[in-house]
Amino acid sequence: MGALPLIRRAAPLDTREMAALLNEIIAAGGTTARTETVVAADFIPLLSAPGAACHVAEVGSAIMGFQYIEPHAALPPEVADISTFVQRGKTGLGIGSALFTATAKAARDLGYQWINATIRADNTGGLIYYQSRGFRDWRHLSDQRLANGMRVDKICKRYDLD
Repeated sequence: MGALPLIRRAAPLDTREMAALLNEIIAAGGTTARTETVVAADFIPLLSAPGAACHVAEVGSAIMGFQYIEPHAALPPEVADISTFVQRGKTGLGIGSALFTATAKAARDLGYQWINATIRADNTGGLIYYQSRGFRDWRHLSDQRLANGMRVDKICKRYDLD
């Protein structure tokens, strides 16, 4: 990759590239609980939702990854739920680390006390990524049904913002 990614807030014009990046990950399977393709419009509400923040990692004019936090109905209000997506073949290059620095700051600014990440138990790369950021296990969800009917275990990890 060479150049460090520019991390910035996502904008409506980024949503097409974000959808394409995520759809490539979904099509490959095995690392996201998402099983259905997305379209650019799916991301528009996230960009201005109360309690949400979305950042993109850009190298040149290409989006190499994105990360967002948002409230989640199954979590207390002081907890942000996080999702991270990095272009296939570009993991391990510092994109996720750079994104998380911006996301953790946004979470603090939004008043969250901790961040939850729910990762498929078979997604070793995702588990390693969140562990390397300082997340620790706090919950195990067994036999969770995905939208396509597949059943997987999930690991919930937390990162305290104190």
